[in-house]
Amino acid sequence: MNALIAALPEVDILVNNVGVYGDQPFETTTDDRWLKDYEINVLSGVRLSRHYAPLMKAKNWGRIIFISSESAINIPEDMILYGVTKTAYLALSRGLAKHLKGTNVTVNSILPGPTMAEGTGDMFAQIAREQGIPLEEAPSYFIREKRPSSIIQRFASTQEVANMVVYVASPLSSATTGAALRVDGGVVDSSF
Repeated sequence: MNALIAALPEVDILVNNVGVYGDQPFETTTDDRWLKDYEINVLSGVRLSRHYAPLMKAKNWGRIIFISSESAINIPEDMILYGVTKTAYLALSRGLAKHLKGTNVTVNSILPGPTMAEGTGDMFAQIAREQGIPLEEAPSYFIREKRPSSIIQRFASTQEVANMVVYVASPLSSATTGAALRVDGGVVDSSF
């Protein structure tokens, strides 16, 4: 983190996107694992925002974006730790937006649903092995079994999620702050 701040001492747009996830049975997830994931998924965004927010405030313009997850609202039973860390981002972004009220610095969370990303390949391979199905059927299996409330009934692409990030990072979103914006494919069974 210090190397990042040294390389980029000032930014106009901060996207807090680092995160770890995976199946973690509640009963066997250790305190060390809880602390490690919280350190990565939450405190990284706290630290970067704490550095960049005052600089944005001084310039009276900036965007702070937290990549949360639909799992912040729709906490999966097999990923409680992940859901808790992503819920923390919702509280952090809302509180930080209030802290920066009256400025042209906006703070928002984006809640992607299942997204076809670099890390999903290993998950699909594991599903295929465990279920005895072809690898190409694993994404459909995941949606059907783990996210049956999905309205689009497929994984989103990273481009579809990026489109929301581009909007929130742009001047067009000047009245959007303190929001939790979903790109979840309708997984969260709520209209708000």
